[in-house]
Amino acid sequence: MKYLKIIAFTHKQIELKELGKLVICQENLTAKLQQVKCEFNIPEIFYLATCNRVEFIMATSQVIDKDFTKKFIDALQIGICSGYMAAFLSGVSIYEEQEALNHLLRTSCSLESLIVGEKEILAQVRKAYESCKEAGLTGDYLRMVMARVVKTAKEVYTDTLISRKPISVVSLAYRKLKDLKLCYNARVLIIGAGETNRNICKYLQKHKFSNFSIFNRTLSKAQELANDLNGDAFSLEELKNFNKGFDVIITCTSATNPIITPEIYTTLLNGETNRKTIVDLAIPNDTDPEVLEKYPVNFIEVHSLNEVAKNNLQERYHELVHAERIIKENILEFLPLLKQREIEVAMRQVPEKIKEIRKKALTSVFAEEVETMDVQSREVLEKIMDYMEKKYISVPMVMAKEIFVNKCS
Repeated sequence: MKYLKIIAFTHKQIELKELGKLVICQENLTAKLQQVKCEFNIPEIFYLATCNRVEFIMATSQVIDKDFTKKFIDALQIGICSGYMAAFLSGVSIYEEQEALNHLLRTSCSLESLIVGEKEILAQVRKAYESCKEAGLTGDYLRMVMARVVKTAKEVYTDTLISRKPISVVSLAYRKLKDLKLCYNARVLIIGAGETNRNICKYLQKHKFSNFSIFNRTLSKAQELANDLNGDAFSLEELKNFNKGFDVIITCTSATNPIITPEIYTTLLNGETNRKTIVDLAIPNDTDPEVLEKYPVNFIEVHSLNEVAKNNLQERYHELVHAERIIKENILEFLPLLKQREIEVAMRQVPEKIKEIRKKALTSVFAEEVETMDVQSREVLEKIMDYMEKKYISVPMVMAKEIFVNKCS
């Protein structure tokens, strides 16, 4: 595990509102990761950002410390000022080797989540990895790690009661929304058509809400969600001109700057003065703080769900022990497999090296002798060389595996 390293900024050490400053816009993500991958000679990397964490998972032999972390974040060019940088560095968690694997497994099993037991985190980790894999940012090492992550998480969710009566940030947000006793024909504006908003819309639809307007940067995705909800679809650009009024705004985008500005909010109100509701599950928040200062708003955000989350942790405490045992077993099982894979990858070079030796022998070292041989002798020589080549390829591979097995037993 000497190559697995993780730089983690989470809700445990850093305020959720501040975490948003570390979020990288999806449009620039691949380019920025490719840049730091090249600059710091990092063979494999993927980036994870959820409502309560920003993490960089790497396969590298680089020494990862706070000095490296500062250079790394600076190189991403996401506009972190010196004051915030100092706060982030004081709150950063750096994991290496087996500790890094343990952290990644715990994260994917929701043991590190704000809401212990939520299954959404596994989907988020997989999506983050797949996105970076498609961009060519990962390789064989992280492929193996992720296979183990998925296996472990599935075992935890299947073999423990940690996700019984599942609670998530989305479900908690809906509970708060439900407490406001809104009428079923309330006008609901959905900003963002990603997984979080899709999930909260399922709750709304299940409880008979039916008046939806969906806004998204990509209109086709807004239309997909609108079709499911029997609502209207708009591009995000049209939000500033929407004047049909609303009762609830539900927003969760990957934007790094506020979507709901005072100017846009004023237009959305369309002259109405009664108290409205905003459910903002984005990190950083999509709502400009000035909106909350100027207008009467029931504001529901991730940070406000902390108290309920603490109660949830207490309810699931006994299941944590079982989950941690499963994680420990998977780590112990995985480490020998990873070593074996390292040997297999290293041994891939053996056939090519032997072929190079054979070619050099025939065309250079013994070229003159071979030239003097008749056709039949050359055929015999070729057969001998073929036989020797196959044996020389198989023998070291078998021996390496035997040594490995004996060492592990």
